[in-house]
Amino acid sequence: MPKLTSVHHLALTVTDVDRSVPWYVRVLDLEESHRREDPETGVRKVVLRSAGDGFSVVLVQHPDTERPAFDERRTGLDHVAFSVSSRAEVAEWEDRLREYGVSYLPATESQTFEGSAVIVFRDPDGIQLEVWSDPS
Repeated sequence: MPKLTSVHHLALTVTDVDRSVPWYVRVLDLEESHRREDPETGVRKVVLRSAGDGFSVVLVQHPDTERPAFDERRTGLDHVAFSVSSRAEVAEWEDRLREYGVSYLPATESQTFEGSAVIVFRDPDGIQLEVWSDPS
């Protein structure tokens, strides 16, 4: 059986792609690749790519977004952690989040992987995101 080599894309359900896309582009420095709107189902999708790295975040808006707020304690997505190369880069991301007025928990050592540094914050829908570096 061939081994899985990476995650191709991550799809997140959001309540309003028109609100979320500018936030992800501005705060996470992602680039809009393309959009798809299906008039039959009402589903709207926007693909955002990380410059040069080949991973994508797909923001999906379903027509029936009347659902409770995001809660990582429910079955499904807990959080998304984006990798950076070093603790110094984690500090740079902390500066960026502060610059853009994003509420976050300051960089701390991960409780899961000793020696890793992590910043925790949330997107406009409350989805928990992290910027993460492994131990040096």
